[in-house]
Amino acid sequence: MNSQLLEQFGTCIRSLRLQKGLSQVEFGERCGFYQTYLSRIENGRANPTLNAIEVIANTLGLTVFDLFDKVKEIPRRGKSPDATAKRTKKPMKKR
Repeated sequence: MNSQLLEQFGTCIRSLRLQKGLSQVEFGERCGFYQTYLSRIENGRANPTLNAIEVIANTLGLTVFDLFDKVKEIPRRGKSPDATAKRTKKPMKKR
């Protein structure tokens, strides 16, 4: 799997978990996962199964589809949020 996607997914999970005010331990207890597994997911070092993704999404009060919509909003590594806008600007004319 694309490591960039794993990192985006993990960043999104961490952000949503923190928005809920949950530690990794608390979130792990609610999901039924070990804290170390959640840490690996959040750091882009684990490749969770669809079942695990569904459990995580549901624990966050989301569907899998809603969760992936939120993952898409996370900026890619090495790209600034307005990188797309920079590419769409017209080149300057030479004088």
